[in-house]
Amino acid sequence: MSFRNYIIIFLLVLGFNAHAQQQSNIITLQQCLDTAIKNNLTVQQSAIAAERARIGYVQAKDNLIPTVSGGISRELSTGRAINPVTNTYINQAVTSDNYALSGGVTVFNGLALQSAIKQTSLAYQSGKMAYQAAKDIVTVTVITSYLQVLDAEAILNQTKSQLSVAKEGADRVEILEKEGANKLASDVYDQRGLLQASNVNVVTAQNSLRSAMLNLFQVMNIPYNRDAELQPLNAEDLRGDKDVLPDQVYQTALEQLADVKAATLMRQSAEKEVKYYKGLLFPSLALGYGVNTNYTNSNPISYTNQFKNNYGTYAQLGLNIPIFTNHFKKNQVSLAKLDLLNYKYVEENTKITLRQNVEQAYYNMMAAYNKYQALDAESKAYSESFRISKIRYEAGVLTSVDYITSKNNMDAANLNLISARYDYFIYSKVLDYYQGKLSF
Repeated sequence: MSFRNYIIIFLLVLGFNAHAQQQSNIITLQQCLDTAIKNNLTVQQSAIAAERARIGYVQAKDNLIPTVSGGISRELSTGRAINPVTNTYINQAVTSDNYALSGGVTVFNGLALQSAIKQTSLAYQSGKMAYQAAKDIVTVTVITSYLQVLDAEAILNQTKSQLSVAKEGADRVEILEKEGANKLASDVYDQRGLLQASNVNVVTAQNSLRSAMLNLFQVMNIPYNRDAELQPLNAEDLRGDKDVLPDQVYQTALEQLADVKAATLMRQSAEKEVKYYKGLLFPSLALGYGVNTNYTNSNPISYTNQFKNNYGTYAQLGLNIPIFTNHFKKNQVSLAKLDLLNYKYVEENTKITLRQNVEQAYYNMMAAYNKYQALDAESKAYSESFRISKIRYEAGVLTSVDYITSKNNMDAANLNLISARYDYFIYSKVLDYYQGKLSF
């Protein structure tokens, strides 16, 4: 292979690696969502709480299962003692072994165990909804931060375009200045000032982009990567439903939103907890049973025969009646009722806050949309005005001051249009969240 071919292959590999490196720096919205949810400590804590609730539910069901326990003991005694087999006094070193197996089951305790199963089941379901709600909040935050980065990128591109136009005008007026063709001595300085102002706008936009990107990385809880780029989103997928009404969104959110479901389930769980503690006020009926046997070296019978011959069983049925327990159980009922009242307030407050947030997000979306529509018309008007001003300025019938004013008006309108557009997108996604239809 010739040296020239080696060079070509080397350049191709270098170019491929550079392209692969560039591709690796592109981050998608889904990657941001997965990373943020994985790294968010509140989400992880919610997962732990849900798992604890699950274990509590499993234990509540297991409490219906009979208990079984066994025991083995060996006793060594010297001197005067009682033969554990014959119950007669002896005076010797005695070794005794005892074996026992016992169990019990609660037959009735005011349905407290059944209430505990229902209470913990609802608490577990609430824990799962709280976990989902935590993930939903992170999702909305990531989407909002992602859109803010795209907004900052669009503004940066616009300011760079404005800088390009300003540089073109400055170059032209510098040439005219050398030829002595400028109408006013201030023309060249006006254009230089416009160019520097455009430079400042680019720097400001770059700083805003870095700040928005840093915020996104902090939301994901990972180190900031200065070289990262975001994958653009389809603008059609970001548009919200302008015709939906706040009441419709609210009613849908009551049925769909995990945060509301979690609050409702916790209130229902608290209701079952009251029943659980009330059940403990009733008498309880328990069944006990067991087997035992023993061995002693004071008896001449073999170990095996003693083990079989001393075998015994028992069964017992016990009724426990709580006559007076220092008001402990009564106070437990009172505390459970207070917990229930608190969870009722939590549920109601969740719904009130939800309605307020829905109304705020809806009116923010509509305000952003109306502003976007107005700014769109303004941008088109100022763009046409600038086009005419540029022709007149280049023809020498318009002063540089009027030209710069026309360009500033157009630039400001275009930047405001971009911000309003992304404000509309962001509030649209917030409303989608409340309706349980966040998707891309």
